[in-house]
Amino acid sequence: MLTYTLRRLLIAIPTLLFISLVIFMLLELAPGDPLSDQPLTIPPEVREKMRIALGLDQPGWVRYLLWLKQFFWTEPLYMLDSWFGTSMSEGASRITSWQFRSPAMDVIWQRMPQTLWVVGLAYLVGVIIAIPIGIISAYRQYSWFDQIGTFVSMIGFSVPTFFTGVVLIIVFAVKLQWFPSIYDTTLKVTDAASFWKQVKQMIMPVTVLALFNASQISRFMRASMLDNLGQDYVRTARAKGMSEKVVVLKHVLRNSLIPVITVIALGIPTIFGGAIITEQVFKVNGLGQLLITAIYANDLPMVQTLTFIFAALTVLFNLIADILYGVLDPRIRYD
Repeated sequence: MLTYTLRRLLIAIPTLLFISLVIFMLLELAPGDPLSDQPLTIPPEVREKMRIALGLDQPGWVRYLLWLKQFFWTEPLYMLDSWFGTSMSEGASRITSWQFRSPAMDVIWQRMPQTLWVVGLAYLVGVIIAIPIGIISAYRQYSWFDQIGTFVSMIGFSVPTFFTGVVLIIVFAVKLQWFPSIYDTTLKVTDAASFWKQVKQMIMPVTVLALFNASQISRFMRASMLDNLGQDYVRTARAKGMSEKVVVLKHVLRNSLIPVITVIALGIPTIFGGAIITEQVFKVNGLGQLLITAIYANDLPMVQTLTFIFAALTVLFNLIADILYGVLDPRIRYD
């Protein structure tokens, strides 16, 4: 297992370098001028100085190598400096956002808590709901519980989140006025009243995303359980006199979780990417909204950094899913 993990990590290095190169080339080929939003009254010589200040006078390969150095060397050193009070990154240039005129990673760290609170909690709630629903739906196939679960799952899966988000805002924020329609990112939880206010403003976006995530995962869970319930080893376990609880929860569930783990693990990077549409609907100041504003502002360093982080997380959790295969299924060997 250790050898396999190290081999996969070594393979991940050229994979991530290739992904970063592709992202950089795509952004280079994309139309748009970073200075297009500047006033037309700016003299040409001043505009040229601004272009030089942003590093746009340099060839593409120079800017790409500089970004690699800043991302893989300068930013980790700066993080170590902030943790241990050292000065290893002193004087080194960091990845600077053209839109915010500040280090891109600082802006990302500022937006991360909002995204994790809303999108992360929604994903956790979705998984917790989906697994028991999938198990019961499969075990009691075609029962009223299965029929209702299938109906709700189809609604949650087929109806887009921006539609359900707007519906919840109209019903619970405008008509009933139970919850705020706009997420207050400046709210600080200091006492019970502010905590309850935080819970109230999270309920609607978390519900929208949790319904969507639970719909997908519960369908996978149900299909995987149905596939295993018909296997010979289940009939053998029942013939040996094992109780239904032991057969379902110990034998069938363990084998059924193997494909579901992949779906759950590969869905985790989307948490850090933020729910772009849902964050826009509820005005959550998270990473999804940050990516949208960076694209509109032609903030290439921010777009490149965010996109690469999402790609790296996808590669990482793909590896974690493969390792979990071996933990859940002893038949899988990595030697």
